[in-house]
Amino acid sequence: MKLLACIAAGLVLAVTASVSAKNPQFEGADPHAMMIGNELWIFPTGGPGGSWAADRFGAFSSRDLKTWRPRGELIRRDQIRWIKDDGAPEHFLWAPGVATRGGKWYLYYSVGPQNPTPSRIGVAVADRPGGPYRDSGRPLVTGDKGFEAIDPMVFQDPKSGGIYLYAGGSAGSKLRVWQLKPDMISIAREVPVANPPQFTEGAFMHERNGTYYLSYSHGRFNGPDYSVHYATAPSPTGPWRYRGAILTSDDRHQGPGHHSFVRTPDGHWLIVYHRWDRAPGPGPFQGERVVAIDRLDYAPDGSIRPVRMTDADAPTLQSR
Repeated sequence: MKLLACIAAGLVLAVTASVSAKNPQFEGADPHAMMIGNELWIFPTGGPGGSWAADRFGAFSSRDLKTWRPRGELIRRDQIRWIKDDGAPEHFLWAPGVATRGGKWYLYYSVGPQNPTPSRIGVAVADRPGGPYRDSGRPLVTGDKGFEAIDPMVFQDPKSGGIYLYAGGSAGSKLRVWQLKPDMISIAREVPVANPPQFTEGAFMHERNGTYYLSYSHGRFNGPDYSVHYATAPSPTGPWRYRGAILTSDDRHQGPGHHSFVRTPDGHWLIVYHRWDRAPGPGPFQGERVVAIDRLDYAPDGSIRPVRMTDADAPTLQSR
């Protein structure tokens, strides 16, 4: 859940953010990251050089994890025609997820809050990853009393070709999965799945060497217990085998979570996530979250080793 901390001045998309080769990379949260060519793109809530507006999305890319290039405005709240159909007094955008298929790009996003009306997930389409994105014209998923429709992530199974939408979180902490039609903007069917242990929100799916890794956030988003856990399965929809926590608070960084995994051109894996850079203490934390990037390592048995959050020795991005 990403809402209350996200309401402030505005999202600045016009200035290149140059940062030193260390974490944190920039202010922002809920980063969905992916390699596009030899650049790492991050699609966050918020972003470099700006505060929280929660009324639009931007994207940022880097070839070296030192200099971040703003990629412009993807879509604004006032461009989503159906957003006011529920009659709620206010709406906010957060937690984007991006996928590509058939030369098109698809931006999935959360519209909240959950109350007084249910949250919703929308999808918009573009010809380029940096947009502009055109809304599909209707919500893809609408929440209900026991399910908060937030934190969308789309995974395209390299084995079966199936396209899966993962979503859900905070209110009820329920994970749901749907199979999408090839058009990427319509649901074919819902796939019943068990809730993995310690699941709260922010699901992410990736596949490695035939094993499917479902990773997700646990705990209160603005508290010290926020963390990343994972489970493995023989398919994109389970059954889940819980494998434990891989990213937890330490003496300099609190509440790491809402992450994505990326495989770089040199074959390494990275975890891109947000955190509060502060000493331990009770929540709720206030202020801005920051995006950080660290190396992800697998043991010989395929398990993910716990991630050590870094500052000065953050990874770099090199093409092979």
